[in-house]
Amino acid sequence: MQHHESTPLIGVTRGEGAWLYGVHGERYLDTISSWWVNLFGHANPRINFAVKSQLDLIEHAMLAGFTHKGVVELSERLSDLTNNVLGHVFYASDGASAVEIALKMSFHYWKNVGKPNKQEFICLKGGYHGETIGALSVTDVPIFKSAYAELIKGTHVVSSPDFRSAAQNSHIAVSGKDLNSKLASHQAHIETPQQVAERAAAEVEELLKERSEFISAIILEPLVQCAGGMAMHHPVYLARIRELCDMYSVHLIADEIAVGCGRTGTFFAMQSAKCWPDFMCLSKGISGGYLPLSLVMTKDSIYRAFYDAQITKAFLHSHSYTGNPLACSAALATLDIFRDDQVLVSNLTLSSKISKALSPLKEDARVKHFRNQGMIWAFDAVIEDSTLGGSFARRFFAKALECELLVRPIGNTVYLMPPYILSDTDVSLMAERLQIVFDEVMV
Repeated sequence: MQHHESTPLIGVTRGEGAWLYGVHGERYLDTISSWWVNLFGHANPRINFAVKSQLDLIEHAMLAGFTHKGVVELSERLSDLTNNVLGHVFYASDGASAVEIALKMSFHYWKNVGKPNKQEFICLKGGYHGETIGALSVTDVPIFKSAYAELIKGTHVVSSPDFRSAAQNSHIAVSGKDLNSKLASHQAHIETPQQVAERAAAEVEELLKERSEFISAIILEPLVQCAGGMAMHHPVYLARIRELCDMYSVHLIADEIAVGCGRTGTFFAMQSAKCWPDFMCLSKGISGGYLPLSLVMTKDSIYRAFYDAQITKAFLHSHSYTGNPLACSAALATLDIFRDDQVLVSNLTLSSKISKALSPLKEDARVKHFRNQGMIWAFDAVIEDSTLGGSFARRFFAKALECELLVRPIGNTVYLMPPYILSDTDVSLMAERLQIVFDEVMV
């Protein structure tokens, strides 16, 4: 709050495509999709039409004892996208609520099947899953949870498969006449992203060997840990964790709130590992950034554990706006755009263009760990004093606004998660202005 005294709030009057417009006519290229939600631009005509049409029919009706066409069609289409492996959908309003639902459903499942001791959860170092009490228990970002530590249930935190954590042999000399061969040897001793992933998965296996009878589920963000600094990992980690969960009777919860809906290249990030979780959490982009909507998808075997005449065995969780018809209409229009415009295919071309435009930054000596996954880009600014990360982020944000860019670094990590509709002009402007901002902030 205090920061707003020196950095006033920015009044926004309208949006059009990838741009936001301020009260004085200033504009900002929304390079982060307004916190990763706006997939197809602001005021998208097709989503606008769908929501306006729904508004003339029914704006909301409770989903307790009622249903409507939109929520049925959305459930069926999402299930189809998983080849009907995840055939049941539970609706809520926001991402943190979806995580709460998945945690509760996992815990309650084990209770219903006669394994009430399975009450513990595993999360990844640097993982973020929301800021309600349950979601905070499986979040490992201290700034969000430290103040509420006394309220939060303890959780097992395992190493992240973040490929920036690759170990290397630091004892190799690189001098003298054998410099080139020794450099090659040095490179050979640096772990590959796959080896980092396998090492992190082995740590999970050791924990499961000891505690599987007490562990309910592991929760993770597939491929990219977003709020933890855009930490990216190899898909072999997901495949291996799936195997371990099956082996030790533990649920796998995939938090695809930020990384789903095409953000990592495939519609669901888990598809990169050719396997499915027991629970899939979606929010953010599923409504195209229009209205609050979240959901949890799960398997028939889990649904059956709650199918009972006893109310105590039913899954008891309620949201007033569950399956809101307006939100569902926006989500269905979003899925229509994916289908009709072959978005996943066109994103391959767009991603290549953006990567090429950003190549000067990739080669910049002041940049490390330049990385890309689908429609996400990130790099870490080389800052000698680690305590300056917070001020770097604020200065970068302010300077970016002066250059008509909306960019919000996480510490010293600069990232881009733009909408899927950028024109060639937008791409060039984004890359050129980003370089200008980086140069000025790094002085």
